[in-house]
Amino acid sequence: MASKSGVTHEVVEKNIGLMAILIVIVISLGGLAEIVPLFFIKDTTEPVEGLKPYTAVQLEGRDVYVREGCYNCHSQMIRPFRAETERYGPYSVAGEFVYDHPFQWGSKRTGPDLHRVGGRYSDDWHRVHLINPRDVVPESNMPAYPWLETAVIDHTITADKMRALRLVGVPYTDDDIAGAAAAVEGKTELEALITYLQGLGLARKAAN
Repeated sequence: MASKSGVTHEVVEKNIGLMAILIVIVISLGGLAEIVPLFFIKDTTEPVEGLKPYTAVQLEGRDVYVREGCYNCHSQMIRPFRAETERYGPYSVAGEFVYDHPFQWGSKRTGPDLHRVGGRYSDDWHRVHLINPRDVVPESNMPAYPWLETAVIDHTITADKMRALRLVGVPYTDDDIAGAAAAVEGKTELEALITYLQGLGLARKAAN
């Protein structure tokens, strides 16, 4: 005679719809058990010491970075392994990304990780590298971005971007937003992108 649990198991196995519903419930509960606690851990919700929101120019540079798909070849997440920390610098922590919407972690490295690239090279090096990478790294397979040198940032929408980010928790002040257009006006996309790159990873790197 079949046990009660055996009958129940048989019913679930033979009913695809019921099994699908139960699978979704189990996965949802497991996901919540993994994710919800992270919202209450300071290390994942609060910025590291010294971290500041992107300036208006950095914010526009970041948008250029995202638009050009730089994240397809460059990660911004240094793993806590000796091979990575010796090459790139201190490993990344969640508190460094609380103002990133979306974050640029990535997992593919056709090019090097850029999370600690801030201050590693001069502005002139970045300018030459972005216009034609092979002028500074002959073996590079990175595409050239010469149009960034002449493309001018649309300064009329920067303040709106900052207002939108403030809605999701980035602590921009009224003064930050009011001065955004003037800070960006006349800047080229190349200048903005370099400014963004030069600020990457500096907060924790300075602490170390």
